[in-house]
Amino acid sequence: MTVRKALLSSAAVLGLLLSATAASAQQSSGPGDTQQIPTEVRSGLSAGLDDAGQAASGMVLEHSIGKAPGFVDPDIGFSPPRNAEEGQALQARSRGNPNFSVLGMANTDMAVSDGKLFVGNFNGFNAYDISTGGEPRLVMSVVCPGGQGDVSVHGNLLFMSVEEGRGRLDCSAATTTGDVVAERFRGVRIFDISDLNAPRQIAAVQTCRGSHTHTLVPSPTDADVLYVYGQGTSGVRKTDELAICTDGQPDANPETALFSIDVIKVNLSHPQDAAIVNRPRIFADGSGRVAGLWRGGRAGIASQNTAQTNQCHDITVYPEIGLAGGACSGNGILLDIADPEHPTRVSDIFDPDMAYWHSATFNNAGDKVVFTDEWGGGIGARCRAEDPATWGANMIATIENRTLTGRSFHKLPSAQGATENCVAHNGNLVPVPGRDLMVQAWYQGGISIMDFTDPTKPVEIAYFDRGPISAERLYVGGSWSAYWLNGRVYSSEIARGLDVLRLVPTDQLSAAEIAAAESIIAAEINPQLQTRVSWADSPDVAQSYIDQLTRAGSLEGDAVTRAAAVVAGWRSGSIDKRAAAALVAPLQAAAEKANGAGKARLTALADLLGRVSA
Repeated sequence: MTVRKALLSSAAVLGLLLSATAASAQQSSGPGDTQQIPTEVRSGLSAGLDDAGQAASGMVLEHSIGKAPGFVDPDIGFSPPRNAEEGQALQARSRGNPNFSVLGMANTDMAVSDGKLFVGNFNGFNAYDISTGGEPRLVMSVVCPGGQGDVSVHGNLLFMSVEEGRGRLDCSAATTTGDVVAERFRGVRIFDISDLNAPRQIAAVQTCRGSHTHTLVPSPTDADVLYVYGQGTSGVRKTDELAICTDGQPDANPETALFSIDVIKVNLSHPQDAAIVNRPRIFADGSGRVAGLWRGGRAGIASQNTAQTNQCHDITVYPEIGLAGGACSGNGILLDIADPEHPTRVSDIFDPDMAYWHSATFNNAGDKVVFTDEWGGGIGARCRAEDPATWGANMIATIENRTLTGRSFHKLPSAQGATENCVAHNGNLVPVPGRDLMVQAWYQGGISIMDFTDPTKPVEIAYFDRGPISAERLYVGGSWSAYWLNGRVYSSEIARGLDVLRLVPTDQLSAAEIAAAESIIAAEINPQLQTRVSWADSPDVAQSYIDQLTRAGSLEGDAVTRAAAVVAGWRSGSIDKRAAAALVAPLQAAAEKANGAGKARLTALADLLGRVSA
């Protein structure tokens, strides 16, 4: 990882902007340990769409399901132009074709509700029954072109992001081009999915920049109200098409649709009336200047082009702590969402080696957040051996007194090939007690699990990878999202379909830790909406702490033996309460001398044994 002495707040950005040698100044944030990206087994896997080579550690592929009928691109998918001639051919292909989309049938984000897995797609969405724990079974397909197609679910409502100009109000294919099209739709669709055999769109909330992604935010005071934060990343629509929209920089146009997000209010009793209720200026500085954060430009160790902060790509909300993490193109930000209709920024950070802040994931305690950098938009090969270790990486930040501080970078620790698009992308937590683990998609870099319990020393502990789609040229593919969902890792594979993976024990992840994670079952799981996990007292949870303490050398042999004996008896149904109680005091004493994760684990184990021995 690249551990740096000064990852910057936006208060420091002005000085960089005023420096005549801004790029070199931004590189002077202090020396660090540069992560080495080795060439290893994943680096030379054979290519193929359906028969690519595979490598795995700590997880196994249980099921691989092809894409649903009507969602298969006969041309494999998008291959970025390699020269001017190919670029001109692509332009010619799209010119005059309102239905053209380079990612027209790519799988996107996922959500779970009531034993169903919903998978978004640029062409609509699909639903799979995963309630049996066996191979997912396709139960619904909805063709509704418009991209990006990210989905979330709340009860019988499904929300879908639409950003491309080809989207139409009635989900039909586009039939006309033009700057102003009356039937065009860009925003958030709402479907009633109470009958999977007859899903129907009941609302379509138009927005100025469309919805690249969106976030569900429950009202803390009214169970009948749900908010949706809409994040649009494309150009602003013409005023003649949508009257609330105007374009331009705020110094010339204070009413510009840039530099804001959309807050949509949904009354669950009549969701058909959902509407925008606020477009907050969450990037303003203390003087009220709307464009108050990073202005974009070349920066960093490789002088890459960094994005201007006039949008958020993702906003992840954590209602239990009243905060949201925003990955907002040129900055990472922290929002107070106590009043979700009026979110306010409380902290922000900038780093010159983050080209495009893409997504945010909190740890369970809410005192860390992982920001991803989608360097180059995810369509380039950025995990090659010669690429900088900060390109397309994770940046781990800590939160103290509601203030963000950058701590380290972590990139996929495997050199990938020149025909594999690869940067950090979507993931979520694997709920192992005592550790901060995140499973994550890296496009054609595969799937990786990162341990960021120590925010200064993140490390990979498991992975699954395939070889490239093609050995001759790059086609955009790989894992769009990789999520831990009720005991399995599900991967939305852009070009290939849907993968289901199971974790297996290694010296870095024990059987008890996996079992403790598998015990956490939720009725609904949505991207960008985090809920706090709590574990019931069980032998697996106790053994997880013992395994972690043993792995770290934090428990002496006698204590390990005694604790293991208590857990073994508990597992067999006859816990020795006296022996459990006798361990509490020495564990508490050891915790007093420890720090960091060791202290937390010793305390948690002592508390658990105290409860079960009472």
